[in-house]
Amino acid sequence: MGYKHLTINQREIIWLMRSVGYSCREIGEQLHVDKSSVSRELKRNGGIENYLPVKAQIGYCLRRQNCHGKHILDDTELYEYVRAKFFEEQWSPEQIAGRLSMENGKNVISFPTIYREIYSGRFDKDAPVKSKIGAAKLLRRKGKSLRNGRKGSKRGGIKISNELCARPDEANNRKRIGDWEADTVIGKLGKACLVTMNDRKSLFLLLGKSEAKKSEPVKDVMIKLLEGKPCETITPDRGTEFANHEDVSEALGGVQFYFPPPYQPWQRGMNENCNGLLREYFPKGKDLSGATEEYIQSVADKINKRPRKTLGWKTPFEIFYSKSLHLA
Repeated sequence: MGYKHLTINQREIIWLMRSVGYSCREIGEQLHVDKSSVSRELKRNGGIENYLPVKAQIGYCLRRQNCHGKHILDDTELYEYVRAKFFEEQWSPEQIAGRLSMENGKNVISFPTIYREIYSGRFDKDAPVKSKIGAAKLLRRKGKSLRNGRKGSKRGGIKISNELCARPDEANNRKRIGDWEADTVIGKLGKACLVTMNDRKSLFLLLGKSEAKKSEPVKDVMIKLLEGKPCETITPDRGTEFANHEDVSEALGGVQFYFPPPYQPWQRGMNENCNGLLREYFPKGKDLSGATEEYIQSVADKINKRPRKTLGWKTPFEIFYSKSLHLA
């Protein structure tokens, strides 16, 4: 027999039948419940002499309010941790849950639970921006679907030193530190841009500002970023801002550039993903000329100290420098 809660109508039948002398067994047969259920119902709500259906129903509703499990984010310390990482460090729910699990050696909270609590409005009162959809506005994709790659680009071609198919296996398989993917992130057209470089093994980000999206200043920024860093290969896109790549190779001791085929951004997937993360701090259409070096490096530091699923919830900083951090 499946377990079901008694309804107000069943309680009225219990009161009526018991008041005219029916036994618990006979009442149970009439209601299709076990006699013990009838007996417990009477004892719990005043006994045979004082049993009232309405009073019994009210007592049942009050007991039901106290029998549900507590929400895991009712824990103030855990709530504050999740809030801080989500709002202040821009970690995703999966990064938050994964890092907690890694540092505590057990599953503390699942990322679907964090998503559910965000969409339920639990974090809305603390959200740094006000929106019709509340804190969910701050989720990385904001509910937007991904679009197909651009077609018909009018950018001019550049001299190609090496095709991507010739890149060494160590770089393709991410076996070592020092194989970089490169790109630029623009704000307002015709103004300053950001030069982004990601190490393929550690995902470590190097970030610098170029006064314009042109080959000469971009070349200078790349050389400055990679000075003193391990550098085995560089894989940029075919944008004209990388036209002076041979000068970069010479300045860095002969490091080779490898260019993917046109219109294949997935060949530099981690760099493209990182550029998407940067849009939280440098929105499209915003003039980047006023962005200070201190602010740019603080953004790079935030991203480098976020736990990543592909790194087993370690951070790019920890992998690149072979150090351990305590973030949870």
